[in-house]
Amino acid sequence: MSGESISPVDLAWLRMDSPTNPMVIVAVLILSEPLAYARLKRVLERQLLTFERFLDRPICDALGGHWQRDEQFELAFHLRRLKLPPRAGESQLQAAASRLASTPLDPTRPLWQFHLVERFGKGSAIVGRVHHCYADGVALMRVLLSLTEAAPGASSVPSPASKHVNEASQAPRSLLAPLTGVLGSAETLAQRAIETTAEVLNTSLQALAHPTQAASRVQRIADATRELAKIALLPPDPPTPLKGRLSRNKQVSWAEPLSFAEVKTVAHALGVSINDVLLSTVAGALGAYLESGGTAIDSMTLKALVPVNLRPADQTPRLGNEFGLVFASLPVGERHPLARLYAVNRDMDALKHSSQAVVAFWLLTALGVLPDIVEHEAIELFTTKASAVISNVPGPREPLYVAGVRIERQFFWVPQAGSIGLGVSLLTYHGAVHFGVMADRHLIPHPERITARFVGEFERLLLHVLAGVPPPAPPRPAASTP
Repeated sequence: MSGESISPVDLAWLRMDSPTNPMVIVAVLILSEPLAYARLKRVLERQLLTFERFLDRPICDALGGHWQRDEQFELAFHLRRLKLPPRAGESQLQAAASRLASTPLDPTRPLWQFHLVERFGKGSAIVGRVHHCYADGVALMRVLLSLTEAAPGASSVPSPASKHVNEASQAPRSLLAPLTGVLGSAETLAQRAIETTAEVLNTSLQALAHPTQAASRVQRIADATRELAKIALLPPDPPTPLKGRLSRNKQVSWAEPLSFAEVKTVAHALGVSINDVLLSTVAGALGAYLESGGTAIDSMTLKALVPVNLRPADQTPRLGNEFGLVFASLPVGERHPLARLYAVNRDMDALKHSSQAVVAFWLLTALGVLPDIVEHEAIELFTTKASAVISNVPGPREPLYVAGVRIERQFFWVPQAGSIGLGVSLLTYHGAVHFGVMADRHLIPHPERITARFVGEFERLLLHVLAGVPPPAPPRPAASTP
């Protein structure tokens, strides 16, 4: 509804924009056949615009923010043709997506655009951009599902509650899926965050005026923020070429897909989760990339911010941001693929029993009601503790069709915030895992050197499993001197 207030957590993502890190989710769809502009336009008119939020633009004001209807809305501005050179290949498409990822959206209009390459290879391609304040990756996957059909010529459902949602929910869940059943709704968490923020401010004033009377309230606040303190005390990530001064230019790259069946087989054989296997493979690819450039990685562990979906599994699909974040460890200095996998598994198991994702959601919500300068300082502090953002979005098991044309491959990149210049995406779709990288050009001018290692790192792990090679024994602690 036009005029509706922007929720605090969505406002936090809107205000998080910076020239070096626009808060825009970028997606690339590669289609099996040519798709005409007029056909895609009809799909967006009939399906996307049933989500009325896409007719609104976000407005920041002194009291926070609100959604304002674009009375001059023109779909032609939001659906653009994108022309590539004749016989352009994937490197040219990646370059075009990189340019778009580096280009800010027009703040005088709703913050989203689709760009159609009508002729790409034997088919077409679509590059989509949506500001993070509209929705997170899980919500946007459900939007995509509402634009598609399960078979060519089948009718789409012109409702946000797409029939494909159940299919998506059967795919691999988020990296900390067990959390979603016990945390309560994101709305409840957001309300708690707002109440806690107000209580913190009120308690601070009371403590100044009446120190003894405020003691019990201070204790309650201390209990609520203990986990936040643990996060705040995490040390910054070690210096590597993945960290440094950011530019305003992004580079995207993607890898050949992995067989989901093979990933699942490895996970089952070793008694770990599918997501453990994928995170370990990412860590191996990053470690190999760093070492090839001369970085000493022995015993090095980096951290990555990993989004965690907080929606109940049976929730009606809707826009907005309903996820927390955790700091996952990436043992890039562990060269043995099995030892690296088990290290990731131990770390992820520990995170599943922590409240880190909830606290991060509280923090983001609280930042949305605090002054802008407080948010920027907090984001800068927290993003020094990680070297990458790794997002894993489950897609449907069966192929999807847009305007009757099959989607062959899908890639997406969530934005990086603060001082983080590397984003890694994992998308499971139609029996394959699609891996992509978005990197700041100043830090990583050739992200394809990371994506090129992804398949090889998984194959090394698979080879060890097939050969029955055990992981190396952990080093024994040094004997104490009497």
